[in-house]
Amino acid sequence: MDELRMRLDRTTAALLVVDIQERMCVPMDPEKLARMTNRCCALIEGAKAMGLPIVVTEQYSKGLGPTIEPLRAALPDGTPTFEKNQFSCAVPEVVEALGDRKQILLCGMETHVCVFQTARDFLARGLVPYLCADALLSRNAEDKQWGLERARDLGAVVTTAEGALFDLLGRAGTPEFKAVSVAVR
Repeated sequence: MDELRMRLDRTTAALLVVDIQERMCVPMDPEKLARMTNRCCALIEGAKAMGLPIVVTEQYSKGLGPTIEPLRAALPDGTPTFEKNQFSCAVPEVVEALGDRKQILLCGMETHVCVFQTARDFLARGLVPYLCADALLSRNAEDKQWGLERARDLGAVVTTAEGALFDLLGRAGTPEFKAVSVAVR
């Protein structure tokens, strides 16, 4: 099995936050939205603690609004944020911002559209997307499940936010471990 799919590595991983915008959140189930937001914030806090690059995308922000406030508050100052009009985030600016990172943790929405198309396009570029299932959302469960299954069929790794963060940590007893432990609660 490909080493990049077996184990997350801080030196090759980055976090991509996909299109979690104000107006996109309106039709979402409030409980599921709250859970996704919590898990995305945990990923952001964990990525910050471990020094992973973080990149954010927004789909047509003029019409769909900015990234939601809880995430904006968690993001480090200067986090690169890219507006896009195509569904896939594999646009040149985003790929360039990810640098030489080959393992891309994905959180955001919608799972079956922008997240799936991003995963597919990253795979075509030789990158390995890690879909953090509990940090992803679609308006309905069937679409989310389809997006996850289709991405896995193509070679993406499906995990959870906590699973990914502890895989990146590799051990307890470090300052990063303490930060991640607080973030996933």
